[in-house]
Amino acid sequence: MLFRALCHGLCLGLALMANAQAASVVFLNPGLSDETFWVSYTRFMQAAADNLGMQLQVQYGERQAERQLAQVRALLRSPHKPDYLMLVNEQYAAPEVMRLARGSGIKLVLVNNGLTRSQADAVKAQPGSYAPLLGALITNDEQAGYQMLRDLVASLPATSGPIELLAFSGISTTPASQLREQGMRRALADFPQVRLRQVVSGGWSRQRAFEQAQILVQRYPKVRLVWSANDEMAFGAMQAFEAAGRVPGRDVLFSAINSSPEALRARIDGRLSALVGGHFSLGGWAMVMLHDDALGLPLDRDGHTVRTLPVLQPIDPAKARRWLALQERADYGIDFRRYSAQGKASDYRYPFLTSPVDY
Repeated sequence: MLFRALCHGLCLGLALMANAQAASVVFLNPGLSDETFWVSYTRFMQAAADNLGMQLQVQYGERQAERQLAQVRALLRSPHKPDYLMLVNEQYAAPEVMRLARGSGIKLVLVNNGLTRSQADAVKAQPGSYAPLLGALITNDEQAGYQMLRDLVASLPATSGPIELLAFSGISTTPASQLREQGMRRALADFPQVRLRQVVSGGWSRQRAFEQAQILVQRYPKVRLVWSANDEMAFGAMQAFEAAGRVPGRDVLFSAINSSPEALRARIDGRLSALVGGHFSLGGWAMVMLHDDALGLPLDRDGHTVRTLPVLQPIDPAKARRWLALQERADYGIDFRRYSAQGKASDYRYPFLTSPVDY
């Protein structure tokens, strides 16, 4: 009996390992294939896939919703469909992907941008028209926008009188951009001395923000604070202010969201006075959960399928130096297997769901 039980356990273990190794994921990356954030996002996912023994294929949408939909159609016609399709609700494209994938047998998971309320209501009203979502992992964008403005104001030397602020939002049809701006506006209520002069949509683009800031720096010569929803726009605005003779970190203070090497270095040298980052890690944590789903482990043991993860966190100069060093490692210095529920007690909860992982 003991021998038979041991054999059964061994066979079950081997089967579970085979299932995990066979798990295949296609990630519909909405960004540009040379865009720092989305490339780093992919790198972190690949590090997780390699560590967990999973197959990962990434298809870049090059910020074109129609291109991504064409990729989905081609994928659904392929005889080699993946087990999982990971997508981002960039430019509100997720419901159409869900409609196309109906009946395909592919499990869908959303990352970064979840469904809007109206989209979720539409899906709920006609569930038979859409492939179901296995789950959604969303970044804490509203809190990040809020925290970044608070940190930016805290960086100012003691001063009296009104303080003028400019803000560069991302793309209006991207939930993450909307939430970051909402957080910034919420923080404004804490600082009545800060006057928001204008919010512009920089489209996540350095060049576009530079061109906009060239006009704004002349229109609002007393601006002391510049809030940006990503680092590319921050650096574009910074270039325009520098061309106008304003010194970043002294005459005007800048903030950004991202943890690109350029942003981390700017935080170290003081050109960025406030920085929030870490959202590139969300795809990697999603891979951990898909690895567990492939093993038959329940992901909704806490009763939730839509979760907001606190991946965005403030980055001070010390953390910036540490993250710069870790980014030079292919595995980011992380053993993703230790975060898996495999072999853990039934009440195990993923730690990255409740607190940021400090690399």
